[in-house]
Amino acid sequence: MTRHVERAMGTVFSFDVRHDADDAVARAVAWLHHVDAVFSTYRPGSAISRLARGELGVRGCPPEVARVLALCAQAEQQTDGYFTTYPGGRLDPSGLVKGWAIEQASLLLTEAGAPRHCVNGGGDIQLGPDPGPWRIGIAHPLRPAAVCTVVTGHDLAIATSGSAERGPHILDPHTGLPATALLSITLVGPRLTTVDACATAAFAMGEAARDWVEESPGLEAFAVTANGRTWQTSGFAALTVRR
Repeated sequence: MTRHVERAMGTVFSFDVRHDADDAVARAVAWLHHVDAVFSTYRPGSAISRLARGELGVRGCPPEVARVLALCAQAEQQTDGYFTTYPGGRLDPSGLVKGWAIEQASLLLTEAGAPRHCVNGGGDIQLGPDPGPWRIGIAHPLRPAAVCTVVTGHDLAIATSGSAERGPHILDPHTGLPATALLSITLVGPRLTTVDACATAAFAMGEAARDWVEESPGLEAFAVTANGRTWQTSGFAALTVRR
């Protein structure tokens, strides 16, 4: 068994691997730091910062930049523009990068022969393909240290977007105003690249997110509204543990 905690990309990542996998975890950690070096909008010398300033073209960037921008374009189309690569008018793919980086780290572990794992980056989680069994508590935005529900399973991704910790910071790109209809929304699906980007978009949608998720194959959602009410999509209950 290998457990490791690492600070990168402005947050804390934890690895819970039910195998002896020190070398594989070390490679996954190195990958996260590489992603940070390429995509950090806080580093003036990063490729994404230089691209945003017009000092580089996409062809002059590491190849993963083109891949991420293509994934961002797909996410923007999938979410009817509620996911955007230009929040505030400036190039910033951060809303997709962390989920993508975690998913790739999970794939590195699986390919190294360690498929029973949980990779958690700031609360965004990718579970490996082998059963844990894993139980993931979804934090309640109004009750510190309490959980709303518990998701169980494997080969799953879980991501939550909300305003409890940072206040109203997610903008509706169609209005430019902070999204305030929800306190939090958690999305569950197979791969964190999509789930993380869609969670941000769903929070920006507000109450309209429920119908949108219902119509999105492979995604389920649980939300807490601004008045403390909760709702969940029709398939979400099958992913939960009754407590």
